[in-house]
Amino acid sequence: MSSSFDSARLTRIDAFVQERYLDSGKLPHAQVLVARGGEIAHFSSLGPAREGSAKAIDEGSLFRIASMTKPITSIAFMMLVEECKVALDTPVAAVLPEFANLGVYNGGGAGVPFLTKPCERPMQMVDLLRHTSGLTYSFQNRSNVDAAHRELKLENWHGAYDLDALVAALGQLPLEFSPGTAWNYSVSTDVLGAVVQRVSGQRLDEFFAERIFKPLQMNDTFFQVPEDKTDRLTDCYTFVPGKGRVLYDRGGESAWSRQPVQLSGGGGLVSTALDYHRFCRMLLNGGELDGARIVSRKTLELMTANHLPGNGDLASMSRSLFSEATNAGVGFGLGFAVNMSPALNLLAGSAGEFYWGGMFSTAFFVDPVEEVTMVFMTQLSPSSTYPIRRELKTLIYSALS
Repeated sequence: MSSSFDSARLTRIDAFVQERYLDSGKLPHAQVLVARGGEIAHFSSLGPAREGSAKAIDEGSLFRIASMTKPITSIAFMMLVEECKVALDTPVAAVLPEFANLGVYNGGGAGVPFLTKPCERPMQMVDLLRHTSGLTYSFQNRSNVDAAHRELKLENWHGAYDLDALVAALGQLPLEFSPGTAWNYSVSTDVLGAVVQRVSGQRLDEFFAERIFKPLQMNDTFFQVPEDKTDRLTDCYTFVPGKGRVLYDRGGESAWSRQPVQLSGGGGLVSTALDYHRFCRMLLNGGELDGARIVSRKTLELMTANHLPGNGDLASMSRSLFSEATNAGVGFGLGFAVNMSPALNLLAGSAGEFYWGGMFSTAFFVDPVEEVTMVFMTQLSPSSTYPIRRELKTLIYSALS
């Protein structure tokens, strides 16, 4: 490695997080793990794990990682690609026939039957991985299609829809655009989880446990927190305008302690910083960790290239979320955002770095150039409330010497 961390500058991370976010009450707690070449250089845990308790978070604390589940589901799918059981250009309807008659929104909704027009081309598996499928999320709050998601309660993990029922319901709704023509953050990765189930013949949680978590020794990552580990699950909050931070899911009575009906490959996992660090180490190592090969180096190279049509970026191609100017120069690969130009996104980093985060403000990044990885854990939604991810990145890169 050409450089190392300045330890004095790394210590600025804790002082910054404590003063800016914990003392002010903006965040309930914060955990920052920074590594170089797979070796941990900084790992700090600040703040209480639960409301009304003096017990601080520690290395065993469990956090809802939400959309940091997506890269894991994407890796699972690419494992099946490597076995030639499915391909990136496979039509989604070839595995999920419920999608055979999808059309693009052309009117209706809000109590009026939907009108559709034909897709320019069928949805392919690559569209699910890079969010160019035309699907959406209920929390987008921008169209009659996402309103239908809310009305049907499609994304309720403890509701009426398992993955098969979710796919069947989505097959009856219009797409927001023809696959491949735009980028929209969506339930695409949940659908990808259904594909993994159909192709592998295993439930998604079983596939994850057997093929990814056990080989990587990620023993604290799951959809349902086991009874003997619920005492480690942190409280989770949401930001309410005018009220500030409000308790959303109490660790001791958490929905994540119950088996979900819908196994959300897009956002359902709970994990620890150390477990997710092992996942990041595998990514940094080209798909292998401690003798366990998950995917090949060339597969990861494919996954971490920009797959947006025309080599576009999120700022220009996104229909809603992530269309901000801060995402200029940020492409999207097969399950990860990809930094194409640090100059365009106005933040120190490396071209080729890849990353993502979760709605509860958790985040990770992997920089293959500097061999730096980060895992950040806290529990506050929405993740757009504060710019802490960009601030942490600035602090980390300013500590490289």
